[in-house]
Amino acid sequence: MQHAPVSALLRRLDRSTTNLGHRQKTAKAHSAAAKREPAPRFYPEAGTSLWTEALAGAEILILHASPVYYGFGVPRGDGSAVVIIPGFLGTDLYLTELFAWLRRIGYRPYFSGIGINAECPNLLIQRRLTQTLDTALAETGRKVHLIGHSLGGVIARSVAGQRPQEVASVTTLAAPIRGTVAHRAVLRVAEAVRLSILEEHGPHVLPDCYTGQCTCNFLDSLRRKFPVSIVETALYTRHDGVLDWRYCITRDPAVDVEVPSTHIGMAFNPTAYTVIAERLARARSRAQSRNRES
Repeated sequence: MQHAPVSALLRRLDRSTTNLGHRQKTAKAHSAAAKREPAPRFYPEAGTSLWTEALAGAEILILHASPVYYGFGVPRGDGSAVVIIPGFLGTDLYLTELFAWLRRIGYRPYFSGIGINAECPNLLIQRRLTQTLDTALAETGRKVHLIGHSLGGVIARSVAGQRPQEVASVTTLAAPIRGTVAHRAVLRVAEAVRLSILEEHGPHVLPDCYTGQCTCNFLDSLRRKFPVSIVETALYTRHDGVLDWRYCITRDPAVDVEVPSTHIGMAFNPTAYTVIAERLARARSRAQSRNRES
């Protein structure tokens, strides 16, 4: 569905890497630019197999054959807004199934509007996601639910830390919420994205952008304690072929939910959809209880 934009992105990243190498060879003539290009960060590699992700296609077929997909056997929604955020290198397009399902069971879903998730997360939030959240809040008049797949889940948690009074729940789907330990191929692409961000935005991003050492609002909000007012759910799979699943959990059994899925397939998994519906309903029940108490 998104081969064209991703291919274009990868070509741009390849050019960025080549151009960076040329600049490094002429660092004396371009010292000011070189100072903004820190040495690459080498994150631990996950001992995962990307081949397991080939099963994601089967999960879509299973989803369409499941009663859950048609709204049977899951709690109905109350018209609340649910903003869904794609993962690394993904766009809103691959979350169309999730979007349609949320609307089918009674929620008001919103695509993130961030474009391709291969950009400084701080800029994605400031320039695009914030507008989507403001629209959802204005149109529904109530707190917003956030669902993020992979890197999108990390972005969702950051937004919740920045705007806790406006978020009802955060559900992460195979998201590296405790650190980036991924397959080596993913780490290579992430490093290319980092270099591309530095080249494109220059002084508008920090030198450590797209690393765990950055001090922007995106990472600062992740370092804070997660707001107790927000219903938190972390879905993970031990069959993750992209990330080390142990970095996708909070270590709180009341929050972490294991799903029989692949990393990519988490966005199409019927068990994941069942958990999502139940956790959205739990957030609604908690809000109603608090309203009665007040």
